[in-house]
Amino acid sequence: MAQQNSFDIVSQVDHAEISNAINQTMKEVRQRFDFKGSKAEVSFEKNELTLAAEDETRLRNMNDILQQKLVRRGVPLKAMSYGKVEAAAGGTVRQRVAVQEGIPQEKAKEIVKFIKDTKSKVQASIQGDVVRITGRDRDTLQDVIARLKSHDFGINMQYTNYRSN
Repeated sequence: MAQQNSFDIVSQVDHAEISNAINQTMKEVRQRFDFKGSKAEVSFEKNELTLAAEDETRLRNMNDILQQKLVRRGVPLKAMSYGKVEAAAGGTVRQRVAVQEGIPQEKAKEIVKFIKDTKSKVQASIQGDVVRITGRDRDTLQDVIARLKSHDFGINMQYTNYRSN
């Protein structure tokens, strides 16, 4: 039987790093002068962040701090999709931020179509929220990875599970 090589395209974020970035953000918010007496807060539940503050300016400032902390901790900002700012109880505003886990079905189809359009001798298959690429030649797979990295799909992607059978 011919040798088959494969790798997976996934979209994952480290929840521990997100929690650490939130803790650092809250520590900085409590120490900053422009947030004195403020009820600004960031919370993280399942795959959603919630930012809350008294007004949109403080919310925006807190969001900037959070993004700096996320980048320093290696969490890609492409994995975050921001909702609109909405009014909350007590005259405050809040914003929900969804954390992307897994490749959405429509993006997976777009990735498979892109790979097929490259005319490379590989097979792309969607397996749940993962796209698996298989082919005979390792160099071809590495070429596919390079092409995928050069194209922006608007989502956070990692290339894992690279193996030879």
